[in-house]
Order: sequence, then structure tokens, then C-alpha cells
Amino acid sequence: MRISQGDFDNAQVKALLSMHLQGMREASPPGHSFALDLSGLQKPEISFYTGWEGDKLVVMGALNELDNAVGEIKSMRVAHGQSGRGYGEAMLLHIMDEAQRRGLKRLSLETGTSDTFLAALALYQKHGFIEGEKFSDYEKSEFCKFFHLDLSTLQRQ
Repeated sequence: MRISQGDFDNAQVKALLSMHLQGMREASPPGHSFALDLSGLQKPEISFYTGWEGDKLVVMGALNELDNAVGEIKSMRVAHGQSGRGYGEAMLLHIMDEAQRRGLKRLSLETGTSDTFLAALALYQKHGFIEGEKFSDYEKSEFCKFFHLDLSTLQRQ
């Protein structure tokens, strides 16, 4: 798989992002989906990545730099029919490595609590993310969980 900067004009990228947003709205109560749309992903503090097998988009993910020490994982999504092939894990590792390369001390993420999110939670926990306190401007609720990874404890890839 080849990972590169995401091209927001690419039709496959737009389709996967649309699927992601729809899925997050369906899996979350009203007002509790914090997935970024196309314009949200184009902010300067966000690095958006796409993973490709040949000319087929298989995964996307983003790193949001909250400040000079903390990054947030956003918009992680494997394309329809591509689950279970390691693409999500490859993207997660890419984002983790990029965060370390930038000298960030912590990676955090917010995710839902429904069964829809179980596979993602297992992946994050496999790589050392630990459930913890809310961060940034998120509001704590029964519908979201917060996970953190102390990057200073990891060996740089």
C-alpha cells in the first residue's frame, strides 16, 4: 500500500469521505458526531493522508496538530469491502510515526461508544492507546470515549 497526501479533488476521496460522514452520523446520536467534512480537513493544522492499492483508495486518515505537543487522529476510515486487510493499521502506524517525527508528545482521539466502533477501539488499544479524560473542546458524554497515547514511551520507527 502507498500512503500519500490526500487529494481533495479526487472522486474516490470525496466518495470515501461522504461514506465516512454518513456512517458517523448514523452511528452517533444527533449532535455527537465530530467527523470533519471536506472543508474541516483542509485546515492548515490538519494533515490528510490516503492509502492506495494501485489506483484504488483503500483507507484515509488525518493528523490534527492541536498544539506543539499534542496531535489528534481524525477521519480514520477503511473503504467499503477493505476491512480486515491491515489498511487501517497501516494508516494508524503512519500517523503515529508522523506524530513522532514532528516531536509531538501525545496522540489523542475521540470515538463513539456504539458497537460500530468496536473494531477501531480494538486497533487503538492494540497500539497502546488508553482510555482517559476529554481533551480539546470536546464535551464528555455517555456517547463518546477519549483515548490517548504517550508518544514519549514509544521507540521511534
